[in-house]
Amino acid sequence: MTKDELRAAADQLVRLHERFAPLFGRQEARQQSLVYLHGLLLASGRKNAEAMALEYGTPKSDGISQLQVLGLQRFLTYSPWDYQDVQRAIQKVFALELMPSAATWSLGTVGVFDSSGFPKKGDESVGVARQYCGRLGKTDNCQVGVFLAGVTPAGSVLLDHQLYLPKEWAKDQKRRQKTHVPKDVRFRTELQIATELLRRTTEPGVVRFDWVTADDTYGRNGHFLDALEKVQQRYLLDVPATTTVWRVDPATQVPPPRGRGRPPSRPRRAGVCSVKELAESLPTSAWHALQVREGACHPLVFEFAVVRVWAVRHRKPGPPIWVLIRRSLEGGGEIKYGVSNAAEDTPVETLALVSGCRFRVDELFQDGKTHLGMSQYESRAWSSWHHHMSLVGLAHLFVTLTKVRLKKKTPELTLDMALRLLRSVLQRPKLTADEAIAVVDYHLGRNRVARRSYQKSWKKRHKKLKFKLLL
Repeated sequence: MTKDELRAAADQLVRLHERFAPLFGRQEARQQSLVYLHGLLLASGRKNAEAMALEYGTPKSDGISQLQVLGLQRFLTYSPWDYQDVQRAIQKVFALELMPSAATWSLGTVGVFDSSGFPKKGDESVGVARQYCGRLGKTDNCQVGVFLAGVTPAGSVLLDHQLYLPKEWAKDQKRRQKTHVPKDVRFRTELQIATELLRRTTEPGVVRFDWVTADDTYGRNGHFLDALEKVQQRYLLDVPATTTVWRVDPATQVPPPRGRGRPPSRPRRAGVCSVKELAESLPTSAWHALQVREGACHPLVFEFAVVRVWAVRHRKPGPPIWVLIRRSLEGGGEIKYGVSNAAEDTPVETLALVSGCRFRVDELFQDGKTHLGMSQYESRAWSSWHHHMSLVGLAHLFVTLTKVRLKKKTPELTLDMALRLLRSVLQRPKLTADEAIAVVDYHLGRNRVARRSYQKSWKKRHKKLKFKLLL
């Protein structure tokens, strides 16, 4: 690649922002959105609104002021732009720029659902509670967001998202009002939110998923499977090893009538087993070694087996489905199980490739949190959380498009590498001595105000305390 190609890629940020700029409303908000995007892409330290304003805002004649920092913070929390408008625009770019690559892929376009936790120390941020945080691998104080990513051979894009609001938050009017939770937002489970994300993304007719996939949080829930089948959405979802299925058609297991009383309607459960038991009963000939993707050092190959069974849904016989079983070549590794409503003639190779798409959303989260400040926000309101995630999604889209353009000559290019290249050509503000002094003055002034406020509240709490000043 050449320097001219790099500069052309950097120029795409301006053109992409021009496409999205009208969605942010007034000119000031449009400029703030560009400052925020530059901060997400270029800032090397913590990517919060204050740091972005200080480094990428436009200095006044007397340097950086508190008003400029407040302006960017207000843009994130109080600016009236609708994050769903931005997401719909991102979906259109995804359909135009990336979905065509799916035509050369046997899978088509794949949608991946996933939840992600964001650890928080306090209890003021919207939706924060003690709940399971996948990032920490345990229950802790955090916020949880539900995300829908679109996956194609050319790249992955964050198509939609929504914060999970726990029951205690949904019922607490004071906390809702304080964090600007819209009145129409009610408690919904993560799976109900995921169903809504799918509807919002596909209903306009711009994006269509040939498959959707997710982990066993989604696959174990019969109501979520019902919702996907209702809209005729093809899926492959992970399930726990304890998931039960019918090995034979349950209609053939209904006992014959005995001649008296009501004829039996429920089938015998003799043909029911867990998917783990199903895997253990398979002969060696049922397993196929298949490559799901190219790894960092070698191809990622697993052994797969598929079995046509009937689902157990809501403790009753369900529809015919596929069970996909994946195990490592060496043995002794974790065995994964999945269920799919794909057609009976679907080859095992296709199901195996779909199962390999899940890692793409893990990559998206890793890139977002490591390089684009996805988890580094310091905002407490409902609006600011969703605004931040949409701007991260827009920044990720820009880097993804850059990677697509540059990969034509450098196929091994990763998003991290593409971002490094972009940072070398994107214009960074040069800090003069006067501006550096102004930034330091800003921090000193802010710290003085914070110290006075803390001392005032401390003295108020300890009015009766008598003490000697030793220092």
